[in-house]
Amino acid sequence: MSKTILVVDDSDIIRLLAARTLKGAGYQVIEAADGKAALALLDGRSVGMAVCDWSMPVMDGIEFVKAVRHIAAYRHMPILMLTVADEDDLREKGRAAGVDAWMTKPFNPTVLVSAVDKLCR
Repeated sequence: MSKTILVVDDSDIIRLLAARTLKGAGYQVIEAADGKAALALLDGRSVGMAVCDWSMPVMDGIEFVKAVRHIAAYRHMPILMLTVADEDDLREKGRAAGVDAWMTKPFNPTVLVSAVDKLCR
């Protein structure tokens, strides 16, 4: 059985590309356009990890990560931040919030799959 990956990004194109890439690698994918919508999808379902953007409307990636870390069932779920932001201080904020890995956009599909494979072990 494949693992389910939650892809959270306000860009329809990035969500589409990430979802197609991960589905092509054998993962099941669920999608949300912001952190609040993504939290609603974490309703007890089995989710192997999340790939989320930093900058989104309604609830940004860091707020999403902090919220996820307060849900017992998902506290240890791996989270990959996929974003254009690459400053050291932002990475530190991400680590402090509970981000497990960081990847910048635009992303290489092979590198994304490799990172997800590693985090889902």
